[in-house]
Amino acid sequence: MTIKEIQSIIKDFESSSLMSLELEMDTFKLRLSKNKTNEVIVKEDHKEETKPQQTHATTAQKADTNNHTMIKSPLVGTFYAASTPTGKPFVEVGSHVKKGQVVCIIEAMKIMNEITSPYEGTVKEVFVRNGDVVGFNHGLIRIGDANEK
Repeated sequence: MTIKEIQSIIKDFESSSLMSLELEMDTFKLRLSKNKTNEVIVKEDHKEETKPQQTHATTAQKADTNNHTMIKSPLVGTFYAASTPTGKPFVEVGSHVKKGQVVCIIEAMKIMNEITSPYEGTVKEVFVRNGDVVGFNHGLIRIGDANEK
């Protein structure tokens, strides 16, 4: 199932009177709820071996080496680098970030979720652009040691 299909399901769910929805296919499970927790869970089991496509996500996951740590998306949604469309990005390559600092926003189901850095260091690479759709565990930003060049 593609991200676009998942977004379409979420949009249809939002406009419906349903309070919860569970969708399970062969290797895919989606659970949506309008309860106060605003929970979105997407799970895919990859039982058959397929050749991975070279995308931002796979590039980002391969880059997680040495003293670098990866900030990954905790949910499916749209990536925003700044709080407003014309605003200054929260972080850019070369920016120093502190643990707990907001580094981006992921919009899911019309809710803006601030993503904070679990690490302290310097931004080495940003793998997504403003407005990109990201999936669960999609690599967003690579943080390196502050002393590293």
